[in-house]
Amino acid sequence: MRTLLIFLALLVAVYAQRGFEGDQVLRITPRDEEQARLVMSLEDQEHLQLDIWRSPMKSDLIIDIHVPDSSLQSFKVFLEHNGIQYSVMIEDLQVLIDDEKAELEQMTMMERTASSFSYGKYHTLDEVYSWMDSLAIEYPELVEKQQIGTSFEGRPLYVLKFSTGGTGRPAIWIDGGIHAREWVSPASAIWMAKKICTDYGQEPFITSLLRKMDIYMEIVMNPDGYVYTHTKNRMWRKTRSTAPGRKCVGVDANRNFDAGFGGPGTSNNPCMETYHGPHPNSEPEVAAIVNFVRSHRNIKSFITIHSYSQLLMFPFGYKCVHPANYQELEALAKSAVSSLTSLYGTRYKVGSICDAIYQASGGSIDWTYNEGIKYSFAFELRDTGRYGFMLPSRQILPTAEETWLAMRTIMENSRDN
Repeated sequence: MRTLLIFLALLVAVYAQRGFEGDQVLRITPRDEEQARLVMSLEDQEHLQLDIWRSPMKSDLIIDIHVPDSSLQSFKVFLEHNGIQYSVMIEDLQVLIDDEKAELEQMTMMERTASSFSYGKYHTLDEVYSWMDSLAIEYPELVEKQQIGTSFEGRPLYVLKFSTGGTGRPAIWIDGGIHAREWVSPASAIWMAKKICTDYGQEPFITSLLRKMDIYMEIVMNPDGYVYTHTKNRMWRKTRSTAPGRKCVGVDANRNFDAGFGGPGTSNNPCMETYHGPHPNSEPEVAAIVNFVRSHRNIKSFITIHSYSQLLMFPFGYKCVHPANYQELEALAKSAVSSLTSLYGTRYKVGSICDAIYQASGGSIDWTYNEGIKYSFAFELRDTGRYGFMLPSRQILPTAEETWLAMRTIMENSRDN
Protein backbone atom coordinates (compact mmCIF):
# COMPACT_ATOMS: atom_id res chain seq x y z
CA MET A 1 0.00 0.00 0.00
CA ARG A 2 2.79 2.40 0.94
CA THR A 3 4.56 1.65 -2.37
CA LEU A 4 1.34 2.43 -4.26
CA LEU A 5 0.94 5.76 -2.45
CA ILE A 6 4.52 6.74 -3.25
CA PHE A 7 3.96 5.82 -6.91
CA LEU A 8 0.77 7.90 -7.05
CA ALA A 9 2.52 10.85 -5.44
CA LEU A 10 5.29 10.68 -8.02
CA LEU A 11 2.72 10.43 -10.79
CA VAL A 12 0.97 13.55 -9.57
CA ALA A 13 4.29 15.38 -9.39
CA VAL A 14 5.18 14.41 -12.95
CA TYR A 15 1.86 15.43 -14.46
CA ALA A 16 1.16 18.50 -12.34
CA GLN A 17 1.34 21.89 -13.96
CA ARG A 18 4.31 24.01 -13.07
CA GLY A 19 3.38 26.71 -10.58
CA PHE A 20 4.57 30.31 -10.65
CA GLU A 21 3.43 31.45 -7.20
CA GLY A 22 5.36 34.51 -6.09
CA ASP A 23 7.18 34.86 -9.41
CA GLN A 24 7.42 38.41 -10.69
CA VAL A 25 8.09 40.04 -14.02
CA LEU A 26 10.43 42.99 -13.60
CA ARG A 27 10.96 45.84 -16.04
CA ILE A 28 14.59 46.88 -15.86
CA THR A 29 15.74 50.23 -17.23
CA PRO A 30 19.54 50.23 -17.51
CA ARG A 31 21.14 53.66 -17.81
CA ASP A 32 23.67 52.45 -20.39
CA GLU A 33 24.80 49.45 -22.42
CA GLU A 34 27.20 48.35 -19.71
CA GLN A 35 24.37 47.92 -17.23
CA ALA A 36 22.28 46.14 -19.86
CA ARG A 37 25.11 43.68 -20.58
CA LEU A 38 25.55 43.09 -16.85
CA VAL A 39 21.89 42.13 -16.46
CA MET A 40 21.84 39.97 -19.58
CA SER A 41 24.98 38.11 -18.44
CA LEU A 42 22.91 36.58 -15.64
CA GLU A 43 20.79 34.68 -18.15
CA ASP A 44 23.51 32.02 -18.33
CA GLN A 45 23.33 31.42 -14.57
CA GLU A 46 21.03 28.41 -14.76
CA HIS A 47 20.43 28.27 -10.99
CA LEU A 48 18.66 31.65 -11.18
CA GLN A 49 16.19 30.33 -13.81
CA LEU A 50 15.71 33.79 -15.29
CA ASP A 51 13.37 34.00 -18.28
CA ILE A 52 14.02 36.99 -20.57
CA TRP A 53 10.71 38.20 -21.93
CA ARG A 54 12.13 41.28 -23.65
CA SER A 55 15.79 41.83 -24.48
CA PRO A 56 17.35 45.29 -24.82
CA MET A 57 16.65 46.78 -28.24
CA LYS A 58 18.39 49.28 -30.45
CA SER A 59 15.70 51.86 -29.69
CA ASP A 60 15.88 51.42 -25.90
CA LEU A 61 17.63 49.25 -23.34
CA ILE A 62 14.51 48.11 -21.46
CA ILE A 63 14.63 44.49 -20.29
CA ASP A 64 11.60 42.49 -19.07
CA ILE A 65 12.57 39.46 -16.98
CA HIS A 66 10.43 36.77 -15.38
CA VAL A 67 12.14 36.03 -12.07
CA PRO A 68 11.14 32.95 -10.04
CA ASP A 69 10.27 33.50 -6.40
CA SER A 70 13.36 31.52 -5.31
CA SER A 71 15.69 34.01 -7.05
CA LEU A 72 13.71 37.18 -6.52
CA GLN A 73 15.39 38.53 -3.41
CA SER A 74 18.96 37.88 -4.56
CA PHE A 75 18.23 39.29 -8.02
CA LYS A 76 16.79 42.51 -6.62
CA VAL A 77 19.76 42.86 -4.30
CA PHE A 78 22.04 42.48 -7.32
CA LEU A 79 20.18 45.21 -9.20
CA GLU A 80 20.17 47.59 -6.26
CA HIS A 81 23.84 46.95 -5.48
CA ASN A 82 24.74 47.90 -9.07
CA GLY A 83 22.45 50.92 -9.17
CA ILE A 84 20.22 49.42 -11.85
CA GLN A 85 16.66 50.76 -11.83
CA TYR A 86 13.68 48.43 -12.05
CA SER A 87 9.95 48.30 -11.46
CA VAL A 88 7.54 45.42 -10.90
CA MET A 89 5.54 44.83 -14.07
CA ILE A 90 3.66 41.73 -12.87
CA GLU A 91 3.37 41.34 -9.09
CA ASP A 92 2.53 37.63 -9.04
CA LEU A 93 2.59 35.70 -12.32
CA GLN A 94 0.50 32.86 -10.95
CA VAL A 95 -2.37 35.23 -10.21
CA LEU A 96 -2.55 36.17 -13.89
CA ILE A 97 -2.34 32.52 -14.90
CA ASP A 98 -5.13 31.56 -12.45
CA ASP A 99 -7.29 34.42 -13.70
CA GLU A 100 -6.71 33.36 -17.30
CA LYS A 101 -7.56 29.74 -16.52
CA ALA A 102 -10.76 30.66 -14.69
CA GLU A 103 -11.82 32.92 -17.53
CA LEU A 104 -11.13 30.23 -20.12
CA GLU A 105 -13.16 27.68 -18.18
CA GLN A 106 -16.09 30.09 -17.94
CA MET A 107 -15.89 30.98 -21.63
CA THR A 108 -15.67 27.30 -22.58
CA MET A 109 -18.88 26.58 -20.66
CA MET A 110 -20.62 29.49 -22.41
CA GLU A 111 -19.29 28.28 -25.75
CA ARG A 112 -20.69 24.79 -25.18
CA THR A 113 -24.04 26.17 -24.07
CA ALA A 114 -24.30 28.33 -27.16
CA SER A 115 -22.89 25.56 -29.41
CA SER A 116 -20.65 28.08 -31.13
CA PHE A 117 -16.96 28.86 -31.51
CA SER A 118 -15.76 32.00 -29.72
CA TYR A 119 -13.18 34.07 -31.59
CA GLY A 120 -12.48 36.08 -28.45
CA LYS A 121 -11.11 33.09 -26.52
CA TYR A 122 -7.81 31.23 -26.32
CA HIS A 123 -8.35 27.67 -27.54
CA THR A 124 -6.60 24.35 -27.00
CA LEU A 125 -4.93 22.61 -29.93
CA ASP A 126 -7.75 20.06 -30.19
CA GLU A 127 -10.26 22.89 -30.37
CA VAL A 128 -8.21 24.65 -33.05
CA TYR A 129 -7.86 21.55 -35.18
CA SER A 130 -11.56 20.72 -34.82
CA TRP A 131 -12.45 24.28 -35.81
CA MET A 132 -10.25 23.92 -38.92
CA ASP A 133 -12.35 20.93 -39.95
CA SER A 134 -15.54 22.91 -39.38
CA LEU A 135 -14.28 25.83 -41.44
CA ALA A 136 -13.37 23.55 -44.35
CA ILE A 137 -16.83 21.98 -44.18
CA GLU A 138 -18.56 25.37 -44.03
CA TYR A 139 -16.58 26.78 -46.98
CA PRO A 140 -15.73 23.72 -49.11
CA GLU A 141 -15.18 25.73 -52.30
CA LEU A 142 -12.66 28.01 -50.62
CA VAL A 143 -10.90 26.22 -47.75
CA GLU A 144 -8.88 23.02 -47.59
CA LYS A 145 -7.08 21.62 -44.55
CA GLN A 146 -3.72 20.14 -45.52
CA GLN A 147 -1.06 18.33 -43.53
CA ILE A 148 2.48 19.43 -44.34
CA GLY A 149 4.37 17.37 -41.76
CA THR A 150 4.42 15.86 -38.28
CA SER A 151 5.76 17.39 -35.08
CA PHE A 152 8.46 15.83 -32.89
CA GLU A 153 5.80 14.31 -30.62
CA GLY A 154 3.77 13.02 -33.57
CA ARG A 155 1.13 15.70 -33.95
CA PRO A 156 0.02 16.66 -37.46
CA LEU A 157 1.18 20.02 -38.79
CA TYR A 158 -1.83 21.51 -40.54
CA VAL A 159 -2.25 24.48 -42.85
CA LEU A 160 -5.43 26.01 -44.19
CA LYS A 161 -5.31 26.63 -47.92
CA PHE A 162 -7.60 29.38 -49.19
CA SER A 163 -7.99 29.11 -52.95
CA THR A 164 -10.50 29.57 -55.74
CA GLY A 165 -8.83 26.90 -57.86
CA GLY A 166 -6.01 26.49 -60.31
CA THR A 167 -2.48 25.16 -59.93
CA GLY A 168 0.89 26.83 -59.56
CA ARG A 169 -0.65 30.12 -58.51
CA PRO A 170 1.34 32.70 -56.55
CA ALA A 171 0.72 32.44 -52.83
CA ILE A 172 0.96 34.20 -49.48
CA TRP A 173 2.12 32.32 -46.38
CA ILE A 174 1.00 33.24 -42.84
CA ASP A 175 2.01 31.41 -39.67
CA GLY A 176 1.47 31.81 -35.95
CA GLY A 177 2.43 30.10 -32.72
CA ILE A 178 6.11 29.45 -33.47
CA HIS A 179 6.77 30.34 -29.82
CA ALA A 180 4.37 28.32 -27.71
CA ARG A 181 3.46 30.86 -25.02
CA GLU A 182 2.52 33.62 -27.48
CA TRP A 183 -1.17 32.69 -27.46
CA VAL A 184 -2.48 35.86 -29.07
CA SER A 185 -0.63 34.90 -32.26
CA PRO A 186 -2.69 31.79 -33.18
CA ALA A 187 -5.82 33.40 -31.71
CA SER A 188 -5.45 36.33 -34.12
CA ALA A 189 -4.73 33.99 -37.03
CA ILE A 190 -7.97 32.10 -36.30
CA TRP A 191 -9.99 35.30 -36.52
CA MET A 192 -8.23 36.27 -39.74
CA ALA A 193 -8.98 32.89 -41.30
CA LYS A 194 -12.67 33.36 -40.64
CA LYS A 195 -12.44 36.93 -41.94
CA ILE A 196 -11.02 35.66 -45.24
CA CYS A 197 -13.94 33.27 -45.62
CA THR A 198 -16.71 35.72 -44.75
CA ASP A 199 -15.23 38.52 -46.88
CA TYR A 200 -14.75 36.45 -50.04
CA GLY A 201 -17.45 37.34 -52.54
CA GLN A 202 -18.59 40.24 -50.36
CA GLU A 203 -15.56 42.50 -50.05
CA PRO A 204 -13.57 43.59 -53.13
CA PHE A 205 -10.05 43.23 -51.68
CA ILE A 206 -10.10 39.61 -50.54
CA THR A 207 -12.27 38.61 -53.51
CA SER A 208 -9.78 40.01 -56.03
CA LEU A 209 -6.83 38.61 -54.09
CA LEU A 210 -8.15 35.04 -54.02
CA ARG A 211 -9.07 35.15 -57.68
CA LYS A 212 -5.38 35.69 -58.39
CA MET A 213 -3.48 34.14 -55.47
CA ASP A 214 -3.73 31.46 -52.78
CA ILE A 215 -3.25 31.95 -49.05
CA TYR A 216 -1.69 29.30 -46.80
CA MET A 217 -2.08 29.71 -43.06
CA GLU A 218 -0.36 27.56 -40.43
CA ILE A 219 -2.16 28.69 -37.30
CA VAL A 220 -0.09 26.70 -34.79
CA MET A 221 3.43 26.10 -36.08
CA ASN A 222 4.63 24.59 -32.76
CA PRO A 223 1.79 22.29 -31.63
CA ASP A 224 3.85 20.29 -29.10
CA GLY A 225 4.91 23.43 -27.28
CA TYR A 226 1.41 24.89 -27.52
CA VAL A 227 -0.13 21.83 -25.89
CA TYR A 228 2.55 21.99 -23.19
CA THR A 229 1.59 25.59 -22.36
CA HIS A 230 -2.00 24.48 -21.87
CA THR A 231 -1.22 21.41 -19.78
CA LYS A 232 2.12 21.77 -17.98
CA ASN A 233 3.90 25.12 -18.24
CA ARG A 234 2.14 28.27 -19.44
CA MET A 235 5.49 30.01 -20.01
CA TRP A 236 7.03 27.38 -22.32
CA ARG A 237 8.59 28.90 -25.46
CA LYS A 238 10.46 26.23 -27.44
CA THR A 239 9.61 23.02 -29.26
CA ARG A 240 9.54 19.77 -27.26
CA SER A 241 12.29 17.85 -29.02
CA THR A 242 14.78 15.71 -27.13
CA ALA A 243 18.10 14.12 -28.07
CA PRO A 244 20.48 11.61 -26.47
CA GLY A 245 22.83 13.37 -24.08
CA ARG A 246 20.83 16.60 -24.11
CA LYS A 247 19.73 17.42 -20.57
CA CYS A 248 17.12 20.03 -21.50
CA VAL A 249 14.11 19.84 -23.80
CA GLY A 250 13.30 21.88 -26.86
CA VAL A 251 14.76 24.23 -29.46
CA ASP A 252 13.85 27.81 -30.31
CA ALA A 253 12.26 27.18 -33.70
CA ASN A 254 12.87 30.76 -34.76
CA ARG A 255 16.62 30.27 -34.33
CA ASN A 256 16.64 26.97 -36.23
CA PHE A 257 16.35 28.16 -39.84
CA ASP A 258 19.41 28.17 -42.10
CA ALA A 259 20.07 31.90 -42.09
CA GLY A 260 23.24 32.71 -40.17
CA PHE A 261 22.57 29.60 -38.11
CA GLY A 262 24.26 29.65 -34.70
CA GLY A 263 25.19 33.31 -34.98
CA PRO A 264 24.46 36.30 -32.72
CA GLY A 265 21.23 36.21 -30.74
CA THR A 266 21.29 32.44 -30.30
CA SER A 267 22.62 30.04 -27.69
CA ASN A 268 24.41 26.70 -28.00
CA ASN A 269 23.21 25.79 -24.50
CA PRO A 270 20.17 23.46 -24.78
CA CYS A 271 18.78 24.86 -21.52
CA MET A 272 18.55 28.42 -22.84
CA GLU A 273 15.38 29.83 -24.40
CA THR A 274 17.25 30.78 -27.58
CA TYR A 275 18.95 27.41 -28.11
CA HIS A 276 19.40 27.08 -31.86
CA GLY A 277 19.38 23.29 -32.04
CA PRO A 278 22.04 20.83 -33.22
CA HIS A 279 21.87 21.88 -36.89
CA PRO A 280 19.69 23.95 -39.25
CA ASN A 281 16.17 22.58 -39.76
CA SER A 282 16.69 19.99 -37.01
CA GLU A 283 13.14 20.58 -35.81
CA PRO A 284 10.50 18.77 -37.88
CA GLU A 285 8.24 21.80 -37.47
CA VAL A 286 10.89 23.97 -39.16
CA ALA A 287 11.73 21.36 -41.79
CA ALA A 288 8.04 21.17 -42.75
CA ILE A 289 7.98 24.88 -43.60
CA VAL A 290 11.30 24.70 -45.44
CA ASN A 291 10.12 21.76 -47.53
CA PHE A 292 6.79 23.42 -48.24
CA VAL A 293 8.32 26.72 -49.36
CA ARG A 294 10.87 25.00 -51.58
CA SER A 295 8.35 22.65 -53.16
CA HIS A 296 5.78 25.39 -53.78
CA ARG A 297 8.31 27.71 -55.46
CA ASN A 298 5.83 30.56 -55.98
CA ILE A 299 5.32 32.18 -52.58
CA LYS A 300 5.38 35.96 -52.91
CA SER A 301 4.95 37.00 -49.28
CA PHE A 302 5.85 35.23 -46.03
CA ILE A 303 4.35 36.65 -42.84
CA THR A 304 5.01 35.27 -39.37
CA ILE A 305 3.12 36.43 -36.27
CA HIS A 306 4.68 36.69 -32.80
CA SER A 307 4.08 38.61 -29.57
CA TYR A 308 4.86 40.92 -27.80
CA SER A 309 6.32 44.46 -28.32
CA GLN A 310 4.23 45.98 -31.17
CA LEU A 311 6.74 45.78 -33.99
CA LEU A 312 6.63 45.10 -37.72
CA MET A 313 10.01 43.90 -38.93
CA PHE A 314 11.72 42.69 -42.08
CA PRO A 315 15.19 41.23 -42.84
CA PHE A 316 17.88 41.05 -41.76
CA GLY A 317 18.31 39.78 -38.24
CA TYR A 318 21.37 37.56 -38.52
CA LYS A 319 23.44 40.41 -39.94
CA CYS A 320 23.20 44.17 -39.53
CA VAL A 321 23.13 44.89 -43.24
CA HIS A 322 20.12 46.33 -45.03
CA PRO A 323 18.56 44.19 -47.76
CA ALA A 324 18.78 45.39 -51.36
CA ASN A 325 15.16 46.60 -51.36
CA TYR A 326 15.32 48.12 -47.87
CA GLN A 327 13.54 51.35 -48.82
CA GLU A 328 10.66 49.47 -50.42
CA LEU A 329 10.22 47.18 -47.42
CA GLU A 330 10.45 50.08 -44.98
CA ALA A 331 7.87 52.10 -46.91
CA LEU A 332 5.53 49.12 -47.08
CA ALA A 333 5.95 48.41 -43.35
CA LYS A 334 5.22 52.05 -42.49
CA SER A 335 2.11 51.99 -44.67
CA ALA A 336 0.95 48.75 -43.03
CA VAL A 337 1.48 50.15 -39.54
CA SER A 338 -0.38 53.33 -40.48
CA SER A 339 -3.35 51.18 -41.46
CA LEU A 340 -3.10 49.27 -38.19
CA THR A 341 -2.96 52.42 -36.08
CA SER A 342 -6.00 53.91 -37.81
CA LEU A 343 -8.39 51.52 -36.03
CA TYR A 344 -7.60 51.79 -32.30
CA GLY A 345 -4.56 54.07 -32.21
CA THR A 346 -2.13 51.25 -31.37
CA ARG A 347 1.44 52.32 -32.08
CA TYR A 348 3.99 50.06 -33.76
CA LYS A 349 7.66 50.51 -34.61
CA VAL A 350 9.06 49.34 -37.93
CA GLY A 351 12.50 48.38 -39.19
CA SER A 352 14.82 45.56 -40.05
CA ILE A 353 15.18 43.03 -37.23
CA CYS A 354 18.70 44.18 -36.42
CA ASP A 355 17.68 47.85 -36.40
CA ALA A 356 14.38 47.40 -34.57
CA ILE A 357 15.49 45.03 -31.83
CA TYR A 358 18.87 43.25 -31.97
CA GLN A 359 20.79 40.66 -33.93
CA ALA A 360 18.91 37.37 -33.99
CA SER A 361 20.15 34.57 -36.23
CA GLY A 362 18.32 31.60 -37.68
CA GLY A 363 14.96 33.36 -38.09
CA SER A 364 12.29 32.33 -40.57
CA ILE A 365 11.94 35.60 -42.50
CA ASP A 366 15.69 35.92 -43.04
CA TRP A 367 15.68 32.44 -44.54
CA THR A 368 12.62 33.08 -46.73
CA TYR A 369 14.07 36.39 -47.94
CA ASN A 370 17.28 34.60 -48.93
CA GLU A 371 15.10 32.08 -50.75
CA GLY A 372 13.75 34.89 -52.92
CA ILE A 373 10.58 35.84 -51.03
CA LYS A 374 11.02 39.61 -51.06
CA TYR A 375 7.99 40.48 -48.93
CA SER A 376 8.98 38.66 -45.75
CA PHE A 377 7.68 40.24 -42.54
CA ALA A 378 7.42 39.46 -38.83
CA PHE A 379 4.80 40.95 -36.54
CA GLU A 380 5.21 41.30 -32.79
CA LEU A 381 1.65 41.89 -31.59
CA ARG A 382 0.30 43.58 -28.45
CA ASP A 383 1.27 44.69 -25.91
CA THR A 384 4.39 46.60 -24.88
CA GLY A 385 4.77 44.95 -21.51
CA ARG A 386 1.81 45.48 -19.19
CA TYR A 387 0.74 41.87 -19.68
CA GLY A 388 3.47 40.55 -21.99
CA PHE A 389 2.70 36.96 -22.94
CA MET A 390 -0.36 36.99 -20.67
CA LEU A 391 -2.42 39.29 -22.88
CA PRO A 392 -6.06 39.12 -21.64
CA SER A 393 -8.53 37.42 -23.96
CA ARG A 394 -10.55 40.63 -24.16
CA GLN A 395 -7.74 42.00 -26.34
CA ILE A 396 -7.81 39.15 -28.89
CA LEU A 397 -10.42 40.66 -31.19
CA PRO A 398 -9.06 44.24 -31.26
CA THR A 399 -5.56 42.83 -31.79
CA ALA A 400 -6.73 40.65 -34.68
CA GLU A 401 -8.83 43.40 -36.23
CA GLU A 402 -6.05 45.99 -36.28
CA THR A 403 -3.42 43.48 -37.40
CA TRP A 404 -5.65 42.44 -40.28
CA LEU A 405 -5.49 45.99 -41.65
CA ALA A 406 -1.69 45.83 -41.71
CA MET A 407 -1.77 42.35 -43.24
CA ARG A 408 -4.17 43.57 -45.88
CA THR A 409 -1.75 46.33 -46.88
CA ILE A 410 1.08 43.81 -47.27
CA MET A 411 -1.11 41.35 -49.18
CA GLU A 412 -2.40 44.05 -51.52
CA ASN A 413 1.18 44.96 -52.33
CA SER A 414 2.02 41.29 -52.98
CA ARG A 415 -0.98 40.97 -55.27
CA ASP A 416 -0.08 44.06 -57.28
CA ASN A 417 3.66 43.38 -57.51
